[in-house]
Amino acid sequence: MNSKEGSVGEVSREAVSGSMPEVVQFFDTTLRDGEQCPGATLHPADKLVIAHQLRRLNVDVIEAGFPASSPGDFEAVQQIAREVEGPAVAGLARTKPSDIDAVYRAVRDAQKHLIHVFMSVSDIHITYKLGLDRATVLTQTATAIAYARTLCDTVQFSPEDAGRADLDYLCTVVQAAVDAGANVINLPDTTGYCLPNEFQNLVATVRREVRGMDQVLISVHCHDDLGLATANSLAGIAAGARRVEGCINGIGERAGNAAIEEVLMALRVRRPVLGLADNLCATELVPTSRLVAELTGMMVPANKPVVGANAFAHASGVHQHGVLRDRRTYEIIAAEEVGAGQSKIVLTARSGRHALRHRLDRIGVELPADSFQAVWTRFLEVADTSKEVGDETLSQIVGEVSGLQGAPRSSPA
Repeated sequence: MNSKEGSVGEVSREAVSGSMPEVVQFFDTTLRDGEQCPGATLHPADKLVIAHQLRRLNVDVIEAGFPASSPGDFEAVQQIAREVEGPAVAGLARTKPSDIDAVYRAVRDAQKHLIHVFMSVSDIHITYKLGLDRATVLTQTATAIAYARTLCDTVQFSPEDAGRADLDYLCTVVQAAVDAGANVINLPDTTGYCLPNEFQNLVATVRREVRGMDQVLISVHCHDDLGLATANSLAGIAAGARRVEGCINGIGERAGNAAIEEVLMALRVRRPVLGLADNLCATELVPTSRLVAELTGMMVPANKPVVGANAFAHASGVHQHGVLRDRRTYEIIAAEEVGAGQSKIVLTARSGRHALRHRLDRIGVELPADSFQAVWTRFLEVADTSKEVGDETLSQIVGEVSGLQGAPRSSPA
């Protein structure tokens, strides 16, 4: 394959100007929100294995679990905090002091740690989930954040269901959290309800209206109920968020969370426009994806962006011809960038002659010019009754037509 090395795209404006781009951090919640996906529950040992792989991916924060939810989850979070170096380790807590205490005990042995407190702020949650009123939510939020800050230097507050909350009230609650000492504010579209322009406005409004936000790290946490989690995460970044929460493979409650691999590669591919950097080791994306899929039992669809089996596979003859000449014709990411090996030319009834010649060359078959047309004709007959023609079948076709039995030519030393 005639391919070009490195990422596809222009040289970033930062490289030209010499300035250092801002960094978008990644907060991985695969072991907390991701594990809440039905059927994906992980044993503590499995969580530890994934956490070590997340360290190799070099995520900025690992949310290791919800320590107050069960003894097993407390044990898993504590073990990760003690054994996994590099990323900060977080645990989730409600506004209950006992929850906050459990998080602190679980994460305190980590080199870097934080307490993540959440409280519902939409009226539908306040009324029907909590059975409270707005004033009580405000008081409980401020009290919980102030208490958490007595235990930990870094406290993150998430106003749950911010995407459906009254915007003025959302700002009031966030203000109370910041005044009480929260130094990370995470804005979640918990039900995946927002359109990108709405979510961008939400983040921008909180950033503008809440005093002290210039001293606070803004994070976003988007769900995929309408298929907008990646788009909304990028919209939040456009509004000033510099941390994204998400899960490997986009797993999580209901339709899942923003997929870290998608947000990351959007930042990388469109860096000339966005001008933002990150700390991740992108070549670990596919290995991490495969490990999470194996241990959770949540298989990755073939057409999943970035990490799916078909993300770098080409079956159309027109596409194959272009990619064989220069992969940038149809690939905006190099497969090697994300640890996916190389692009794959898949032989089907939609493939063209260039793809067939390429595959014959790859398996070491050299045909006389007058034999290729017969092989091509027989290939199409077989391909019309098969989803894919593999190397073994292709060798058989060559043998049937030419009597060469595939006759591999010798390769140069």
